[in-house]
This record gives sequence, structure tokens and C-alpha cells, in this order.
Amino acid sequence: MIFLVAAFLLLGVLVGPPAQLPPEVTISAAAVIAAWLLVFTVRERTRRNRKRS
Repeated sequence: MIFLVAAFLLLGVLVGPPAQLPPEVTISAAAVIAAWLLVFTVRERTRRNRKRS
């Protein structure tokens, strides 16, 4: 859960500067955050499935 809070804080930091950043940088940062959240979700789901079986 703390990782999600950190991700949202990082996203909040990145939402302000896009007005000054080039679109490529903003899209790249958003893609990195999305990939990190996807990896986190997959890890959590596999961890829960292992505990149940």
C-alpha cells in the first residue's frame, strides 16, 4: 500500500511540470509509472494466489 502512495505522490509531482516539460518526457515518465504499477499489481496477485493454494 505504501508503494501506491509513493506512486501517487510521484505522479502528483509529475503532473505540475508537464506545462514546462516536452511531451516526450511527460509521456515517458507516465509510461514508467504505469509499467511499475502493472508490475506491482501482477506481483500482488501472484502472491495472493500462492497463499490460497
